[in-house]
Amino acid sequence: MGRIPDALVGLNTAMKPRVAGLGVVAVLGAMLLVLGLSAFGHAQVSSPRRISFQIATGSTGGTYFPVGELIAGIISHPPGVGRCEVDGACGPEGLIASARTSDGAVANALAVNSGQMDSGLAQSDVVADAWAGEGAFHKAGKQTHLRVIAALFPEDVLIVASPSAHIASVADLRGERVSLGTENSGTIVTARAVLAAYRMSERDLKVHHLSPDPAAQMLSQKKLDAFFFVGGAPVPLVQALTAANSAKLIAIDGDARARLLKAEPSLSATTIAANTYSNAKPLETVHGRALFIVHDSVPDALVYGITRALFAPVNADMLAGGDRSAALIHLDTAAKNLPAPLHPGAARFFRERGVLR
Repeated sequence: MGRIPDALVGLNTAMKPRVAGLGVVAVLGAMLLVLGLSAFGHAQVSSPRRISFQIATGSTGGTYFPVGELIAGIISHPPGVGRCEVDGACGPEGLIASARTSDGAVANALAVNSGQMDSGLAQSDVVADAWAGEGAFHKAGKQTHLRVIAALFPEDVLIVASPSAHIASVADLRGERVSLGTENSGTIVTARAVLAAYRMSERDLKVHHLSPDPAAQMLSQKKLDAFFFVGGAPVPLVQALTAANSAKLIAIDGDARARLLKAEPSLSATTIAANTYSNAKPLETVHGRALFIVHDSVPDALVYGITRALFAPVNADMLAGGDRSAALIHLDTAAKNLPAPLHPGAARFFRERGVLR
């Protein structure tokens, strides 16, 4: 993985910088170098090493990127940050986390499993397929290096249609210009499952594979009839479209929804509250959960410190005051019904807090 210093392996949870001792015997020269002693034998206290930690998210118009930025801000522990003086308020000393845009959940799962990214956000149904080596991961096989830090927030499955298109139900998508999401997104995984539940396939549509921002632009220009999107409510991009009367939302309900939930157990029925999207009525649909995933080689002490900071009571106001989806990140649901194993560092934290046995 390269970015996590080997010195983190086996450190205690406090992650304190080590203070070198004095040495006077020549044969200990190599040890002195490791301990950071000067050539004159004086002990030196080294500053914490920078620990780079990347979080793969999604497009800037979706939910993952702002939530990823918020998480990165909470867990980072650069020098001189006053709030980090409170024990557990930040991650391990020297940690610098950053949110990176990406093509979405499938790309994130592949990148984290391969070690190209330290961590990422992904839909629960995508992680379930990744762990089992099914669906979008059939060719790549089981993604056995994935571990979960926490379940974060629910994600609604949205079908966003042009008001000028004659689309009142999912069945009406037949023959229309519809974006299912990019090939490496989590959205396309869920979109295909929805179509299958309605006994349709991509062959029944004029399919586009667009990321959310271009899809929204084409919908506004009436060059696209509908697009799928999965995200925590309210999705900023969808909110902007509905506020401008450039889009309407299509329900996922009835017998087809029942078939979908049977086929995809990581999804659940839900109702989007009225006025979530610009005076819209309550909308029946389904949702999954956004998961914070990590490579299994990331040291336990580092993941423990990240998890402790994310759920520190002192940071609750930062979550509540950020993206609305971030306000739904709660300790009591963070370790429930996960489609892949918890990372040992996260599991240790949840056991200490009594939410995991």
